[in-house]
Amino acid sequence: MPDATTRGGRALGASLAAVLLVCAYAFLTVAAPTATASAVCAGANVHPSAANVLQADAATLCLVNQVRLAHGLHPLRANRELGRVAHSQVTSMVSHDYFADVRPTGQTPLSLVAVTRYPAHAAEFSIGQNIAWGTEGFTTPAHIVAAWMASAPHREIMLSSIYRNAGVAVMPAVPTILASSGTGATYAIEFGVRLSASAARR
Repeated sequence: MPDATTRGGRALGASLAAVLLVCAYAFLTVAAPTATASAVCAGANVHPSAANVLQADAATLCLVNQVRLAHGLHPLRANRELGRVAHSQVTSMVSHDYFADVRPTGQTPLSLVAVTRYPAHAAEFSIGQNIAWGTEGFTTPAHIVAAWMASAPHREIMLSSIYRNAGVAVMPAVPTILASSGTGATYAIEFGVRLSASAARR
């Protein structure tokens, strides 16, 4: 799907789900983030469960920021509204048994963020989304971030200099179309930036 535009926003991640489905099976050949990054980010190697899912959320954003810093980019600030959209995305995929950026209802990451408070008072805003899933030993934040980095479209979003905010959600389950037992973890991260009228005119 090509980039969509509406009210000044852009959805950059709407066509990436199929790529990640391939990446999820390729975790064995993907190098995890460095030991230093994992040491800095508490929970980088946890297997998500109901008891530690918030730690997995925070570790995922921490690892993304470590990657960005290593590439000379500013870190992303956690944003509650983007986090809520990410949570609704993983919940929707697991409960409605699908794996895609665009929901069966046709809702895109852009349209979901557009109805939140995130773009309030902004002349323009841009949104990107990465999703992933893993089972067995490949559910940790470290493996998921490494898989995103191994996929060119997802790496491009992660390393985009335009984004300023992010929201992460991890669910300790996967759609049963991906794993018949439903065990594993599903991830979503929303990237965003809000531009003022003066910045939007540049």
